[in-house]
Amino acid sequence: MIKSARNLLSLITVVAFLCSSCSLGKKVQISEYAGLISCHQQRAFNARSVKPRPINELNIDTALINHFGFASLNIANAFGFLDLLQRNVKAKEDFKRSPTIENRLRKIETTIKLSEKINLASLEISSFAAELDCEEERITQVADFVKGKEKQRETRLTVAAIGIGAIGGVASGLLSSNDNTGHAGDYVGIATGITEAILGVLILKNSKVTELQHPRNVLKDIWYGEDSAIFPPSVWYFITYKNPAQPNELSLREKIIESWKGFNQVAVGQKEEMNQFTSQYFQDKGIYGTDDLYNRAKMYDQIESYVKMIKQDLTALSLELEAQDDL
Repeated sequence: MIKSARNLLSLITVVAFLCSSCSLGKKVQISEYAGLISCHQQRAFNARSVKPRPINELNIDTALINHFGFASLNIANAFGFLDLLQRNVKAKEDFKRSPTIENRLRKIETTIKLSEKINLASLEISSFAAELDCEEERITQVADFVKGKEKQRETRLTVAAIGIGAIGGVASGLLSSNDNTGHAGDYVGIATGITEAILGVLILKNSKVTELQHPRNVLKDIWYGEDSAIFPPSVWYFITYKNPAQPNELSLREKIIESWKGFNQVAVGQKEEMNQFTSQYFQDKGIYGTDDLYNRAKMYDQIESYVKMIKQDLTALSLELEAQDDL
């Protein structure tokens, strides 16, 4: 009986060893899934040659300053229709002084062109926001896929723990009832307990990783703040512009970074930790677990929200234009 118990003990120990030898953090190959959809359908931008000049470096006509707020002028400068806005103001003033057909047509023409520019700017913002949303969804899909693999393995480990516990309990009872020394049941009980403990640890530490390709790394551009070949130049100008007259006011880019720090989404502790984070998040690819993938997706979501906020200034400009027409 003791010999049988020891054999069963050896068998359970082997099972425990095999379970403990299962690699944690096993890499999941999903490149074929993640690469099916391209979120970018446009050319890269050369920001150094087309980025708008800061509005504080321009000589703004007094008439524009009197008719529009700074935010409206800055959005017009960002999307390249500040001159058209000035022509529109002049055309309206000329028509008020001399309501001729020629002046009326000039006013209508500049108003229509201005409306087209505003609509085009809105489309450009929406287009880039759609790319950010697509990338966020792609990352989330990868995270869900890896999470599903983790749940499958967790289920198998849980079933194994339940099965070993049941078998060990029955075997321990039978051996104890048929063994006068009582040691056989103890051996089986110990082996079963060890195996269940190992399986429990494996369940707690069950994790998988995957390599995520992200050559168009928007997070990198936001973090370092250098010229971007990913952002549309107008959008990049707007989110990086910092008004020298308000040195304490953060740019949109700086607000995004502060948001990341506030929610502990970026590693800002020790140098070694920061270097690891940088090599993972701010390169062309990185190895990610599910938590890191979800974190990266949330970071994209925050950028998308701030990009969409640019439309608020376009709306303010449109309202100011309508107010001018009512005068």
